Formats: sequence, structure tokens, C-alpha cells
Amino acid sequence: MADITAAAVKSLREKTGLPLMDCKKALTESDGDEDKAVEWLRMNGAKVAEKRADRETSFGRFGLYLSSDVGAMVELQCESAPVTQNDEFIQLANDLAQQLATGPGAASSDELLTQASPSKDGMTLSEQKDELFNRIREVFNVRRIVRIDSACGGYSHNASTVSGVLLAIEGGNDEAAKDVCMHVAAMRPAGLNKEDIDPEEVEKERVILRESALQEGKPKNIVDKMVEGRLRSYFAERVLTEQAYVKEPKISVGQYAKDNGMTIKQFVHWELGKD
Repeated sequence: MADITAAAVKSLREKTGLPLMDCKKALTESDGDEDKAVEWLRMNGAKVAEKRADRETSFGRFGLYLSSDVGAMVELQCESAPVTQNDEFIQLANDLAQQLATGPGAASSDELLTQASPSKDGMTLSEQKDELFNRIREVFNVRRIVRIDSACGGYSHNASTVSGVLLAIEGGNDEAAKDVCMHVAAMRPAGLNKEDIDPEEVEKERVILRESALQEGKPKNIVDKMVEGRLRSYFAERVLTEQAYVKEPKISVGQYAKDNGMTIKQFVHWELGKD
């Protein structure tokens, strides 16, 4: 059996970031071969991860990648709040989003994880995730991914309510796009335009408003006009372009976008752990 020196243990510790005792055990099991020790640590970590796979991951953050022709957002979950502020966890979230945007794309998180890491040469995103697990010993789950082939703005809010917004746009500028994203995170619109609201829900609301107007004793010949007027308020609460812009409530979000030469094409709004 090879003599495992303190220098060898220290070298493996610096390479992997794992505890000294784990590094010493790996070198002992690998007869002092550092490359084999690294693989032993990965395999051992994978076994531990498998045992912990059913742990709840109710914390996390959103990785974002934005450019003039593509945008991507990824929801990365973990087990505890402190890990969400870990630099390597943040790097993994952003690497996932960057690869999704700049790579060949992916239909699922599993497919994305097989692709190369943008920040770790010679390593896949899955290997990057496993390496981080070995150091932190928390389960990480890539819950959702989305890519939009368009110029995009984005915003990630990581305070009390963790949410992420991806906004597809034409024209405008980064500041205006971010402002609209922040509005989306705060006001939670259900759709971009009136046509995006579920027609069945709209019809239910129309029936309720009509019955309410009739019970108020309004003449039947003007009830329908009253209902359509009240529906405008309904849409103003739920439709992004109709909502009052939070920073300037006297104008709508649609008007704010127009004033900044920007057309909003699409938005995606996620809150951590919610569908």
C-alpha cells in the first residue's frame, strides 16, 4: 500500500475542495493515485446523492442569460437558504442558463445536464453539479428550463419571494426591459394580451358581472354595455399590457413600452417551486 503523505492529501483537497479526511480515504482506497482518487470521490458522492435524492429542495434561485438574439432561464433548487448565496451554486445556475441559450438547446433538464459546462473546462454540467454536491452535500434539482430565441430582458428576485422573469422584446433598451420584468415580478400578470386570458374564465366573469348589474336594478338595455366596461377593469388587473405601470400608475405597461420604442412579444414568469 502506498504511503499517503500530507502533501498528497493537501493537493487533492485543493483540487476537489473536499474535507481532508475524505481526501485521505480516497487516496488510500486508490493506492495513492490522485486521478483514481478523484474518480473514487465522484463515485462515492454519487452513492450518497442517490440515498438523498428524495430530500426536499424548497430553496433555490433562477439562472439567467440574456443577449440581443436569445434568452434563457433555469430554475435550480437546493435544500437550504444559505446555499442559494453560495458563489459556486450561483455559478452553476448561470452556467445552466448560458449553455441552454448558447448551445444546441435542450428539451429537458436531463438533456441540458449532459452538455458541456461553460465555466469548467472538460466537464459536463452534470459533473459540475455532482462536484458541488460532493463539497456541500446538498441535493440540487434543475426543475425547469426555458429558452426564447429573441432579444430578451430579464430579472431575478431572490428575497422573500424568489421569482424570475424572461421578457422577449423588439427595440427598446436594457433599462426599460428590466423595468417591465420587475413589474411582472411584482404584479404577476396572467397574460400578455387580452387574448391570452382563458376564454372560459372571461365568460364566467362576464356572467357574474351581468348578474350583478341586473341585481343592482340596472335597465336590461344598458347592462351589456356596463358589463363590457367593467370587463376593462378585469383585464387591467390581469393583462400585462393593460396593467397600470407600477412606477408610473397613470400609464399602462403597454404605453410605457411604446414610449420607450419597445414591443413586448412574450414573457415567462416563474416563482420558485410553483407551476
